[in-house]
Amino acid sequence: MRILISGGSGFIGQALAKALQQRGDQVVIWSRKPQSELGWVSKLEEIKEPIDVVVNLAGAGIVDKRWTPERKQLLRDSRILTTKKLVDWIASQDQKPSTFISGSAIGYYGSQAEGALSEQATPVKGFTHQLCADWEAEAMKAEALGIRVCLIRTGVVLGANQGALKKMLLPFKLGLGGPIASGKQWMSWIHIEDEVSAICWLIDQPSLNGPFNLTAPEPVRNKLFSKTLARALNRPAFFTLPAVTMKLMLGEASELLLEGQCVMPNRLIDSGFHFKYPRLETALASLV
Repeated sequence: MRILISGGSGFIGQALAKALQQRGDQVVIWSRKPQSELGWVSKLEEIKEPIDVVVNLAGAGIVDKRWTPERKQLLRDSRILTTKKLVDWIASQDQKPSTFISGSAIGYYGSQAEGALSEQATPVKGFTHQLCADWEAEAMKAEALGIRVCLIRTGVVLGANQGALKKMLLPFKLGLGGPIASGKQWMSWIHIEDEVSAICWLIDQPSLNGPFNLTAPEPVRNKLFSKTLARALNRPAFFTLPAVTMKLMLGEASELLLEGQCVMPNRLIDSGFHFKYPRLETALASLV
C-alpha cells in the first residue's frame, strides 16, 4: 500500500514508517521540515500519486512545556488544524484513501483516579478531554467522505531512545529515581513495538472503525512502575519527586503526571490483536 504519515518525523512516526517499509509498503511523510529522503513532502499538494491509507500522528509535545494560553493554543492548532488540512485534502482527491487512522490520546478520558476505562467510559471534562474530543471530531468528518476512520487513544509510549522513558532513564541510572508524589496514580503505558503493531493491525482490518485505546492490558500504578524500572536497571528507587516540584516545573500540565487513568484496550483485544509486551517487566527488560 501507499501510506501517508503526518508527524512522521516524531517518535511513533519514525518507528511506524520503518515497520511499514520493512513489510513492503510505500511511505510518504508530510512534515513541516522535510528531509531529503525519498518520500518526504512539505506540502500535501506535492503528492501526485493516490494514497491508500492516511495515518495522522502530528501534534506538539503535550508535556514538553508549561500550559500557558499560547502553549494551549499551539497544542490545539498542531492537532486540530493539521487534521482539518488532511481531511480537506482527502476530500479534494479524485481517488480517495480507504482508511484514515487519526491520533488521539487517553487524555480524552480526563483525570480519573479509580476505575478501569474502556472506549465507552464517560470522560471527565477538562483541557485534555476537550483537546482530544475536538481532535477526534475533526477526524470523524472523513467518514462523510466514505472513509473508514479509526481513532487511536494512545497512552504513555515506552521506547529505548525516545519518548517518556528516555527522560526517566538518567535519574534512575544514577540511583535518584522513584515515584512521583504518592505514586498511587495509574500509568497506562504501551511498548513502542505494540504501538506500531496496533496501528498496522488497524490499517489491515477493514472491518474496524471508531476509537481504540492503544495501551497495554496491564496498567500499573506509578510506584510499581518506578520499582520495576529500577529493578530492570539494578538500581534503587528511594527518592520521591514531590507534587509541588512537578507543579512548579509544569504548572497545569503536571496533572498528566500527578493524576492518572487506568485505561484498558478492550476493543483492540476483542478485535483479535495480541500484545507482544502485555507486562511491564518484560517491556522494560527489552528496552533497558
